[in-house]
Amino acid sequence: MDIASVDELLTTTRAVRKRLDLTRPVSREVIMECIRLAMQAPTSQNAQDWRWVVVTDPGKRAAIAEIYRSVGAEYLVRAEANATDPQTQRVYRSALSLTDTLAKVPVHVIPCLLQSIDETNRLVAASAWASIIPAGWSFQLALRSRGLGSVWTTMHLAKEREVAELLGIPAGVTQAALFPVAYTIGTEFRPAARPPAESITFFDKWGDD
Repeated sequence: MDIASVDELLTTTRAVRKRLDLTRPVSREVIMECIRLAMQAPTSQNAQDWRWVVVTDPGKRAAIAEIYRSVGAEYLVRAEANATDPQTQRVYRSALSLTDTLAKVPVHVIPCLLQSIDETNRLVAASAWASIIPAGWSFQLALRSRGLGSVWTTMHLAKEREVAELLGIPAGVTQAALFPVAYTIGTEFRPAARPPAESITFFDKWGDD
């Protein structure tokens, strides 16, 4: 295994919003390649209960984008105004820009779980989310390795039922995220600024380094 290539993939798979190529088609085949890889992720109790809804129809993408905008636009404007850290402000500006371009992103992918999640039971909820989050991240890593980009968004979940009705997602199925998928404008991405790992890691007891 080429450790350097793996490390580059892990450290440069960024949240891509502004550098999505809105003009280049994305084939069904490449989406399916990435989903097949994502299906190798572990699932709680080996349930293998992930489901993937891939949206390419322009009308449905526009409807999803309008739902997303109705939830996110005002919130993101306030969030940017209240943020004091420049990096955080840039993230909010980038997220706000997606409300204007989401309809034009050629593919929307919604990872789902074939179950309802009991959020009142932390153990049950954590196990359920542990079945879809690794698969979702594997999907995004697979995209990155093929020159595509995405960003993990959850804003539409405030109106999850509206999206479910639009796409025919049955009751009892949990949507986990919305991934806008496109080829990236350029393929060079850098690792993000992060604190030293030593500053956030404890061995054997909280607070001990």
